[in-house]
Amino acid sequence: MNYTLDDLKYLMARLRKPDTGCPWDLKQDFASIVPHTLEEAYEVADAIEREDYPHLKGELGDLLFQVVFYSQLGAEQGHFEFDGIVDNLVRKLVRRHPHVFPEGTLASEVDPDNRPTEAEIKASWERIKAEERAAAPQQDSGSAPASRLDGIARTLPAMARAEKLQRRASHHGFDWPTVEPVFDKLHEEIDELKEAWHAAQSGSGDPAAVADELGDLLFVCVNLARFMKVNPEQALNGTNHKFEARFRAIEAQLAREGRDLDAESLEALDEIWQSVKGVEKQRDR
Repeated sequence: MNYTLDDLKYLMARLRKPDTGCPWDLKQDFASIVPHTLEEAYEVADAIEREDYPHLKGELGDLLFQVVFYSQLGAEQGHFEFDGIVDNLVRKLVRRHPHVFPEGTLASEVDPDNRPTEAEIKASWERIKAEERAAAPQQDSGSAPASRLDGIARTLPAMARAEKLQRRASHHGFDWPTVEPVFDKLHEEIDELKEAWHAAQSGSGDPAAVADELGDLLFVCVNLARFMKVNPEQALNGTNHKFEARFRAIEAQLAREGRDLDAESLEALDEIWQSVKGVEKQRDR
């Protein structure tokens, strides 16, 4: 017999039962669980990246448990319940996919000979999301007026949030027409970073300006990735893996030769680095 989602919800309620539940689970609240949710999401992504599907099953279960935990807290505080989360999600997805559910119900079917184009589907998706944002209750943001950038979570990783901000602005016409001006902007930001760095080193500039200019440079790099339809997070992860593999190869070669990495000159290490790169190129041909 396999356990079901109802069993998982019952288990969660038992963990939170005041007199007989788990002391750790009873201490948690919405805010305290967030770090665990982020960790579980990254572990799911890591398992997918490594194509470790046997472990992915368990990681997805851990992530699902986070949702069930939040739904239990919501029910206890009278905010929402799990069934309400599911209902809200299904209604939203049906509404956002009129090209699949033309009558706005799960039972409705689309005519396969009259399907919209991918461009039409994308335009419809953005229009529906914009209508949802306009209809949603406004969060208390002090004196800040409503913006087309509302709804982009501030807690997103900086690179992902930069891409979302750029993409949202682009949908409203605020964008370069081609990739060439982005390259120009990249060189401009590099020059400004150099100027800020040299000024800070000489004592005539503000050290905070270096971080500001570096942020501008990274923002342009994300813009460049967006134009090239490259996921910047994945691209950087790929480079991280490549650097790690090459560095480990240097360590392995030095160990085989009985040499100490910390005692080697930069020139000697770079020579091995170039050798490792050459082996990679030969292997990839």
